[in-house]
Amino acid sequence: MGDPKYPRRVWRKPKRPLNYELKMEELKTLGTFGLRTKRELWKAHTELSRVRHQARSLLALRQEVREEKEPILMKSLARIGLVSSDATLDDVLNLNADDLLSRRFQTIVAKKFDFKSPYQARQAIIHGHVMIGDRKIDIPSYIVTVEEEGGIHFTPESKIPEMLEKSKAKDEAEKPTEATEKPTEAKKDEDSSTK
Repeated sequence: MGDPKYPRRVWRKPKRPLNYELKMEELKTLGTFGLRTKRELWKAHTELSRVRHQARSLLALRQEVREEKEPILMKSLARIGLVSSDATLDDVLNLNADDLLSRRFQTIVAKKFDFKSPYQARQAIIHGHVMIGDRKIDIPSYIVTVEEEGGIHFTPESKIPEMLEKSKAKDEAEKPTEATEKPTEAKKDEDSSTK
């Protein structure tokens, strides 16, 4: 059976966890990207700090060594869509956590299929309604590469596309009634002010 694995922790807590501004910013990011816990956000921050550390160490190297190692880092980041193919190390140092979180499977699915919230997209992924190519992926934090992004689609047996179309039709049907109600309320206000 072998020795049990003791995997390394892939996240670090913030140094000042009780900072009010930081807590509010974290909560806003959690809601924007539909993260389950702050640990998912801390994983993104830790991964980003690792990438930025690599970029800083490359900047400190001699030019010959740097020209040899820099394309490896840039190619891996361009593959997942964090930077463009002609980006420099300065662009890597300017990356923030939102850039990395926007490459998550959950975020891309929420934008592509117009879910009402990222949490609804997360539920669809976890329940196995979304595929990349011919693979069913049920991990919301999966980082989608640029090539895989075009192959995201619902599973053939999924009923979610029909549900999304019905909810869109229902929302469009409700919009005109709201527009007609507003002028009548304004008229009532005018009538009451004239009396």
